[in-house]
Amino acid sequence: MNYGLFLCNFLRGPVPESQLPRNTRGLFVSSISHSQAKSQDVSRPKTGVLMLNMGGPQTTDEVGEYLLRIMTDRDMIQLPVQGTLGPYIAKRRTPEVMKKYAEIGGGSPILKWTKLQGDLLCKKLDSISPKTAPHKPYVAFRYANPLTEKTLEEIEKDGVKHTVVFSQYPQYSCATSGSSFNAIFTHYAKKNLPPGMTWSIIERWGTNLKLAKVFADRILIELNKFPAETRKDAIILFSAHSLPLKAVNRGDPYPSEVGATVQLVMEQLGHCNPYSLVWQSKVGPLPWLGPFTDDAIKGYVKQGKRNFVLVPIAFVNEHIETLHELDIEYCHDLKKELGELNIQRAPAPNDHPLFIEAMADIVKSHLEGKSAVSPKFLTRCPHCVNSRCDSAKQWWGNLCKLPAVQ
Repeated sequence: MNYGLFLCNFLRGPVPESQLPRNTRGLFVSSISHSQAKSQDVSRPKTGVLMLNMGGPQTTDEVGEYLLRIMTDRDMIQLPVQGTLGPYIAKRRTPEVMKKYAEIGGGSPILKWTKLQGDLLCKKLDSISPKTAPHKPYVAFRYANPLTEKTLEEIEKDGVKHTVVFSQYPQYSCATSGSSFNAIFTHYAKKNLPPGMTWSIIERWGTNLKLAKVFADRILIELNKFPAETRKDAIILFSAHSLPLKAVNRGDPYPSEVGATVQLVMEQLGHCNPYSLVWQSKVGPLPWLGPFTDDAIKGYVKQGKRNFVLVPIAFVNEHIETLHELDIEYCHDLKKELGELNIQRAPAPNDHPLFIEAMADIVKSHLEGKSAVSPKFLTRCPHCVNSRCDSAKQWWGNLCKLPAVQ
């Protein structure tokens, strides 16, 4: 069984900007208000930027449906008799997951962050890429509102001329980005494509230099909170959602792409501190990629290490896995269990100005490029067994042959 990359996202929930209490971090979306960030409204945008992500329930009442969508998505998780077992697991897990969301404020802030990032991104694009303006952001979540299908209908209604499908997972995995791209394919397998609209995709961008600089800046702020005499000894733990070893052995590129991001960040930091890439959010009995974040902390403590910076290297905004798992389960509960530790957590990129520049540069370069889809995206994993993946990649290859709007 493939338990899927983000199955246990429902086991955790959102918490921190550095000045805020641990149990409220990230729920205060930004020092920049939505009214300041929002791009000028347009009735017929020339370029739509479709931002893909997993999403999260906005209230505890939405948790059950959210889990049901996860447990019945065969790109995310493959279970025997999935139509029966998936709903059963979702129903059984709902009370516990509702409790976790209640602990981080009653819902996920991922929609607030993604909307803000999209508004800032398109405002920047209108300035630096006038020939493809006006730009409009759209949010398409896989398992929570706004769902992919509804957002695609909104794009069609707006009469967008060209849509850039922009995955908000910097590092590609078949269970995350792949599932979202497959959902778009499935939607249009049942209906006609909007006439006159062209498409292109950005499916991976984990080695963007400005993205690395954002993470480096976040880390330096946390390192400066340590006393000068222990600062150099603090271990930087880059934590990313784990993946079943079955998926790794199948050829999923996610682990190597996360590693590439880590190396680029450490280059920006001048390799100033010891560091390690660790993995969080394992679910179920099957082997997963390790070492796990909590086990790594425990192991280092046994070696006499007491100072750590946790970095959510695969997430671009705060949500349940940063705000509950990292902040509550590790920075609070694990610290209490292990005694006197100094554990800091670097915020996700969120609305960091350089991160907005990074996204704008990525989209602008993409729109100016000659290829609407990368050969890597169109190539299946060497041991892929998902026939729908094959059909979807062929469909995307044909769809993206059309030139982007100039």
